[in-house]
Amino acid sequence: MNIKILFEDKNVLVIDKPAGISVHPAAEQARNGTGPYGRSKEKTITDWLISNYPSIKNVGEPLVTEKEKILRPGIVHRLDKETSGVLLVAKNQKTFLFLKEQFQEHKIKKTYRLFVYGFVSDPKASLLTGKRGIINAPIGRSQKDIRAYTAGRGAREPLRDAVTEYIILNKFTDSNNDDENKEVSHQYSYIEAYPKTGRTHQIRVHMRYINHPVVSDPLYRGNQDLALGMKRLALHSYSIIFRLPNGEQKTVEAPLPADFKKVIKTYLAPTPIFL
Repeated sequence: MNIKILFEDKNVLVIDKPAGISVHPAAEQARNGTGPYGRSKEKTITDWLISNYPSIKNVGEPLVTEKEKILRPGIVHRLDKETSGVLLVAKNQKTFLFLKEQFQEHKIKKTYRLFVYGFVSDPKASLLTGKRGIINAPIGRSQKDIRAYTAGRGAREPLRDAVTEYIILNKFTDSNNDDENKEVSHQYSYIEAYPKTGRTHQIRVHMRYINHPVVSDPLYRGNQDLALGMKRLALHSYSIIFRLPNGEQKTVEAPLPADFKKVIKTYLAPTPIFL
């Protein structure tokens, strides 16, 4: 497993998680109460961590199910299997608790890049959010699909507050035909999102809530086709800002993966936006 290390010191490890690799084994089955609880044969980030950093095997808080205890060595937050990018790991229990507290107090700032279906309306400027759009809609489990979550009406209790801010980096089409470009089915937006809370599937659920699902999302795109050549969820954890135990503020970025760069080169050239 080829995992790129973005930052490392004696307390913290930050890696660039590839798309298509689960963070820990049987995570979705254990979380959702579906499927077998046994360990999958697929290698996970947990496997890589234990193999390369055996001393952190018991760091953190394992996920205990009725069938087994799933180790989550040093992992203080998670990314969905098909999401790529920055993943923060604690190398000892003291640092784990230190980072966990930052997450609980919403002091850690995460930034995501994503492609969504359709042209997202330009946000109205306000003193509160500047030029950022804001989605403030509580999230609960879907009543129709145990794997999924829903924002607003139709969600099962209990609902949890969820807030996502975003800006539009670009709007573009996938066709050179002027008539086709007027059709919603050929329109897309390139978004940068800033989750203010950390709910499961939050960005994916909130983008569907405003009728702009993430491109190629297997769970929330509805009847939309796979698009832009993206064979996986078009969501990338781009950066994270947190404090190290010594008090230093640290910013770590994960470069855009190859599939994102290909979309930009193909559809946004010659004027792609890089921030």
